[in-house]
Amino acid sequence: MKTLARIVAVAAMTLIGCARPLEIGWTPAYTFTERRHMIARNWDYEGKQMQDDIDNALMLRPASHLTFWNVR
Repeated sequence: MKTLARIVAVAAMTLIGCARPLEIGWTPAYTFTERRHMIARNWDYEGKQMQDDIDNALMLRPASHLTFWNVR
């Protein structure tokens, strides 16, 4: 029984480290709020890139005037 208790204690320390119970899932560099904002910014950027790819594939944007030829 003592061996089982030791195995459980070592497994618990290995899985959660020395963190307090409320810190599970946190990174050492960022707080929960900072990490949540960072993830939200990344999701926002990825969504805008996806919409840009869809607009490009469906040709929803007007032609650019950067290559406008003034042929007479």
